[in-house]
Amino acid sequence: MSRPEPIRNALTDVLGVDYPIVQAPMGWIARAQLASAVSNAGGLGIIETSSGELDAVRAEIVKMRDLTDKPFGVNIAQMFVTDPNIVEFVVDQGVKFVTTSAGNPQKYTFTLKSAGLTVFHVVPTLRAALKAIEAGVDGLVVEGGEGGGFKNPRDVATMVLLPLVCSKVGVPVIAAGGITDGRGMAAAFALGAQGVQMGTRMVSAAESPVHANFKRAICEAAETETVFLNRHHRPGLRALRTERTSRLETQKEVGFDEFAGIQKLYFGGDMEASIALSGQVAGRIEDVVPVEKILHDTVAEFRSVVSGLSAYRVS
Repeated sequence: MSRPEPIRNALTDVLGVDYPIVQAPMGWIARAQLASAVSNAGGLGIIETSSGELDAVRAEIVKMRDLTDKPFGVNIAQMFVTDPNIVEFVVDQGVKFVTTSAGNPQKYTFTLKSAGLTVFHVVPTLRAALKAIEAGVDGLVVEGGEGGGFKNPRDVATMVLLPLVCSKVGVPVIAAGGITDGRGMAAAFALGAQGVQMGTRMVSAAESPVHANFKRAICEAAETETVFLNRHHRPGLRALRTERTSRLETQKEVGFDEFAGIQKLYFGGDMEASIALSGQVAGRIEDVVPVEKILHDTVAEFRSVVSGLSAYRVS
């Protein structure tokens, strides 16, 4: 399949990419191997900081320079990065695009923008979106509760949250949560987004560094086989259903100690060693394929769906 024609809109112009598809910044997973594949395929790869391993992150950014000459970004996950010099760290790496998440957008936005960076903030509610706009962000990642990973305990589905936020703000919006293909991307655009972010789909990609057991578990999961943990504490969590998460589902509070074995799960394949973060969209993922195929199939299907919808007559 030939490379699809670029999609041009306000978001691709800001990001400098061919396709408005962003890879989610999953801790330990979103590093150079995966992020460079996304950028080379025409999307935007993002390097994570939520692992808290900033020396390793710095090395991964250096690797990115060797693996791609395309744009990429870095996420600052404020809940997990306590280094007060994180902004200086990101600026020193020559990064031009940053997403901030899991914290107050007022903390870093002004300093990052003053250094010439473009800043998008991840939001789970309209209130958070308006606070980010007030802080001066350039755009938003609007994340529905069906997405994987750390969540607002009061989750709102993308179908509700995305059009609500888009009706109230005037900045470019990237939709996240429940998106794995061109149909999902077309739906997000219909609801007001100008781009999409994929997490679980990228975890299961061929270039993802996680163990085959994790990828297989995603591909074999039904749409009902994720659980929402910590609904009455912060942060909420969405993960694959395993024996561990089924037990934790009934607990009032799930502590970070449950993540002590996360690398044994991610890279050793022990699915009970920790919490296998995943979105509900795992129920729509059936195979492990290269990032390039994921992006290019998504763009082709997106165009096909949009074209098909335009053929409908409304009388």
